[in-house]
Amino acid sequence: MASTGRNLPTLEDVARAAGVSTATVSRCLNEPGKVSEKTRERVMQAVSKLNYSPNFGARAIAANRTGIFGAVIPTMENAIFARGIEAFQKSLVEKNATTLVASSAYDPEQEAQQIRTMVARGADGLLLIGTERRPEIYDFLSDRNIPTVIAWACAADKDRSYVGFDNRTASEHLVSRAIGMGHRTFACISAPAGNNDRARDRVLGAQQAITAAGLDAASMPIIETDYSIQNGREAFKKVAEAGSLPSLIICGNDVLAVGAIQAAKQAGLDVPGDVSITGFDDIELATVISPALTTVHVPHRQMGQLAGDTLYSLVKDATAAPVRIELETRLVERESLAAPNRIR
Repeated sequence: MASTGRNLPTLEDVARAAGVSTATVSRCLNEPGKVSEKTRERVMQAVSKLNYSPNFGARAIAANRTGIFGAVIPTMENAIFARGIEAFQKSLVEKNATTLVASSAYDPEQEAQQIRTMVARGADGLLLIGTERRPEIYDFLSDRNIPTVIAWACAADKDRSYVGFDNRTASEHLVSRAIGMGHRTFACISAPAGNNDRARDRVLGAQQAITAAGLDAASMPIIETDYSIQNGREAFKKVAEAGSLPSLIICGNDVLAVGAIQAAKQAGLDVPGDVSITGFDDIELATVISPALTTVHVPHRQMGQLAGDTLYSLVKDATAAPVRIELETRLVERESLAAPNRIR
């Protein structure tokens, strides 16, 4: 019968009930792969029967670790982060670690508070998205020796660890491809770039491609709006109402692009006959919308898994040097991008 109140079951109680040593119980809980399946089943039955829970607090004090890893993401509404964070968590679960996830709503103050809260709760290491944050936050983490991995971006910074990709280059490749197909007039629908280095780099990449082709990047209107399908619709309307419709609308992610395609079709326009529209991320929506969306494929799951593996390694070895893993993106050409019917 499970103990209650102050008489909580102990490791010794579990060992006695399972007929094994306390060391075997410990291995079952911490390194199950090192114990035979028959023994592991017997131990876990005892754990369940006694309602035993390991004393992680005592273990953390002894090892100076909690086994808790934090991830602070900009939003939980965007599928791109869901894919990556699921893989990040899976990587850590396989190592018997616990993951805490918080959202900052793209607010730097809220992100800073979430980071402080996770450190206060004993997080051994943190996953952060992008590079854009105040220097004192990095100082806060450094002073407390909290290993950090930055994902969804990859900077040439030797002092921090990155598992991400080059947003600017990926966007530049996409727009260069469109220019090669004959596109000469452009508009951009982007997330607000002020506190979002990924959005800013995607716009810069598009501008670099346009300039490299001898065209005027400054003439490209940029509509900034929060990520949502509805906002993508409204942004397209602003582009259409501003004057002559460009041949290509470059969207900062797939969600905005889907909204833009819907608004174009509602206005009686053909995509890509009257206007081409591109996205970024290659989430499932990109294949569901009609026409299917031309976009940049980002290896979200691979990035999340590698970020988890890397962060765990950095926590285990406090002397390890920062790690930089740059993943490849690729252009996925579908139906929403085609050569323009006429030069505009």
